[in-house]
Amino acid sequence: MDKTPERMFGVWLIGHGGPENLEIRDDIPVPRPGPGDVVIRVEAAGVNNTDINTRTGWYSKGDQDASDASWTGEALGLPRIQGADVCGTIVGAGESVAGDRLGERVLIEPCLREAGGEALDPPWYFGSECDGGFVEYTVVAARHAHKVDSGLESWELASFPCSYSTAENMLTRAGVGAGDRVLITGASGGVGSAAIQLAKVRGARVLAVTSPAKAAALMDIGADETISRDEDMISRLGANSIDAVIDLVAGPSWPALLDVMRPGGRYAVSGAIAGPIVELDVRTLYLKDLSFFGCTVLEPGVFPNLIALIERGEIKPLVAETFPLERIADAQEAFQKKGHIGKIVLTVGS
Repeated sequence: MDKTPERMFGVWLIGHGGPENLEIRDDIPVPRPGPGDVVIRVEAAGVNNTDINTRTGWYSKGDQDASDASWTGEALGLPRIQGADVCGTIVGAGESVAGDRLGERVLIEPCLREAGGEALDPPWYFGSECDGGFVEYTVVAARHAHKVDSGLESWELASFPCSYSTAENMLTRAGVGAGDRVLITGASGGVGSAAIQLAKVRGARVLAVTSPAKAAALMDIGADETISRDEDMISRLGANSIDAVIDLVAGPSWPALLDVMRPGGRYAVSGAIAGPIVELDVRTLYLKDLSFFGCTVLEPGVFPNLIALIERGEIKPLVAETFPLERIADAQEAFQKKGHIGKIVLTVGS
């Protein structure tokens, strides 16, 4: 590989809890590639719910017991470098990687099916089960570093990988197509705003659930209609009126999402920001012939499809604010206030 330094600047997660567990250091060892890996100089990395959920131990089903506080239900290896959204440049490669990949600007596919030359089952999530992008240099299997030809800045491109691939995966699983009426909850967040754009690319009619203050902005990016979080779903939309629900919220209002779905409707979920425990009347599920899709692992074609959409300019980045990496605690605080639309991105280096 080329002349990368021995040590680098970055952020270690050293434990579960508050932002005091984010340790900023300048002596983190630079990772070296295995035979099928590439080394990426990170230029920007997005902030996501998963970063905060992992730090706080939210994924644990044992009252934030650190023994199961990761995506896979296993203990998280600490210290850990988080950061699932990465845009950067390939600066080094293992011996089995084609040399012409050096210098490519890439986006990292965050759902990893390979690491260290071994197939992963179940897949890992970049920045969770392995080190991620809140650092100057990172390593990933070459197959998960996707070249992107775009005039967008790196901090704009870093808004795409996690949110947009999650949204595209949900739409793919739910089989959203032209003419479908699609209800998107949490529509102002990174995944929700991505889902609006991606559903419109598919020719769907989009109904976005949001706060009144954000309604106009969501209409600007493609929503056909907005619904306030406080509105009665059935009164506003009517029973049996929605073909597919893209849910990132769950919580106490969840039963209404099933009530507005038409018979044969499809429900895809990849978040529970209003609460993970919901009340299900199983009769609604089977009498309406509903299909449920839990969405974490990306379908194989999702990320290549996303790269193609970026390169053709069919979707646009939505970056609310950028922070330098050393201000990661401030960035996460801003993220948790939920006053933004789209993504908050950390810039790395110059």
